[in-house]
Amino acid sequence: MELSAYKNVYVIAETRDGKVQDVSYQLLGKGREIADKTHSSLHVILAGYNIKNAAQDLIAHGADEVIVIDSRDLQEYLTEPYVQAVYSVVEERKPNIILVGATSIGRDLAPRLSARLRTGLTADCTKLEVEEDGSLFMTRPAFGGNLMATIISPNHRPQMSTVRPGVMKKLEADSQRKGTVTNVTFQLDRPKSLVEIVKVIRKVQSSDRIEDAKILVSVGRGICQETYPLAVELAKVLNGTISGSRASVDCGTIEQARQVGQTGKTVRPNLYIALGVSGAIQHLAGMEESDFIVAINKDRYAPIFKVADVGIVGDIKQVVPALIEEIKKYKQ
Repeated sequence: MELSAYKNVYVIAETRDGKVQDVSYQLLGKGREIADKTHSSLHVILAGYNIKNAAQDLIAHGADEVIVIDSRDLQEYLTEPYVQAVYSVVEERKPNIILVGATSIGRDLAPRLSARLRTGLTADCTKLEVEEDGSLFMTRPAFGGNLMATIISPNHRPQMSTVRPGVMKKLEADSQRKGTVTNVTFQLDRPKSLVEIVKVIRKVQSSDRIEDAKILVSVGRGICQETYPLAVELAKVLNGTISGSRASVDCGTIEQARQVGQTGKTVRPNLYIALGVSGAIQHLAGMEESDFIVAINKDRYAPIFKVADVGIVGDIKQVVPALIEEIKKYKQ
């Protein structure tokens, strides 16, 4: 089939417990931008169970059409049923671009979908750009994060990409926005679905997720057990959240769920304070889009200073207590 036959931008929404996840709204923001530039429309595939009520909210956030696949077989995420459901729509619609969140679900679904569509997939993207003819340029970290590679798919469609959560900005909701809701009937091919969910055990996660935080105090290798309480106190007086680099995870200072970087999470807080963080490219990939970056490090040549809005060369033990006192005075 001619490449020109593939049209429009599709976002595969991710749902958990009937709720659309934030990464889907982030993809809608970028999808809307791509659709407008290519003079095409933006569609969302919303698969799950009892999720029809979310359709209007997706339209308010930029979708032209929401394709709802509501089935009890899709109540909990399972690879084969979800791939079957999404593939049935995509194979018929022939989209030009498909965007999926680079989450645990998206990283499972996207490669299996691309294999059935006989097209390529660029995983874990941090940047997307498009030409007016619909050619998508997908940028992701490569070679251990030591360089950024931009990948294209000139000969196959659809062009598929998984995008890291926190990288793209979601649009403000417009309750007056109009769109179409299309309900699709899904019939699971059970002989092909060889796995069954017997029991779901949910793990309670910390309520202060770093990807949602407006203020982050991030610790690196330069923070030891002796100085870590200073970072915690600074986060407390700022009403912020603690995060860190991979080095701080490896040495046991923080838990992996709080890691920022290529092998951690991508964050975009209003304020990012880096304490003893050297600023390796793998870490920068996860936080360089922060609105305002403050770096405190005794090494004046640390790479973190290249992206910092404010850099302080000094000892954490001296700088942070003074900073905490000044903040307390300001808040009085």
